[in-house]
Amino acid sequence: MVNVLRRLNKLTAVIPQLVRLRNGPGAAMLPQDVTRIHMEFAHRINQGHMGPRVFFREALPRLKYWNPAVPMVVNRSYDQSGPATLTLYFREPGATLPSDLPQPSSSTQGLAKAPAPAEGERALTIDMKNRRSEAILKEFMEKSGAVSVKMSPEDEAIMREVEERERIGAIDRERIRKLNEAAKREKQMIAQAHSEAAAIKAAL
Repeated sequence: MVNVLRRLNKLTAVIPQLVRLRNGPGAAMLPQDVTRIHMEFAHRINQGHMGPRVFFREALPRLKYWNPAVPMVVNRSYDQSGPATLTLYFREPGATLPSDLPQPSSSTQGLAKAPAPAEGERALTIDMKNRRSEAILKEFMEKSGAVSVKMSPEDEAIMREVEERERIGAIDRERIRKLNEAAKREKQMIAQAHSEAAAIKAAL
């Protein structure tokens, strides 16, 4: 029974994560002519790489969730002065691309540069440097033709429940914090009283 409850608790914790993954900025369906996506930016946020990093952490996982068949390669480097680009690849009208189109693996060492478009493919690059993630996503949606996915009534109900739990949890944490502070003050007062009593006794 204990193991069953533990599994239920784990499942309860995972469900909100899945709801957040499939809803929010980046939750969108790409048109069929989008063949792949490539991102390039630096590890640190300075010199204009903060917006790209936020897009990578928030929007890209949702895009991948809704478009699992679209390859998405991320190239991160330690060159802060380097580019921050988002490249979209499109299938040309009437073109047939090979199913085994070579794809570089994502890299944290700057080794996965954006490949040249294949025959029957075109590329469009968005400059992400010194831009907020919201602006990057807006241009991405416009130029890719992606369609936002609306949150389902079931997910809305789950998120309302999660928000209510978080609200109650915050109230409980504040109550416990105040109780702990009161207990700490009481302990300090008792220790001080004992110390003063010992000092008086020693002076007699």
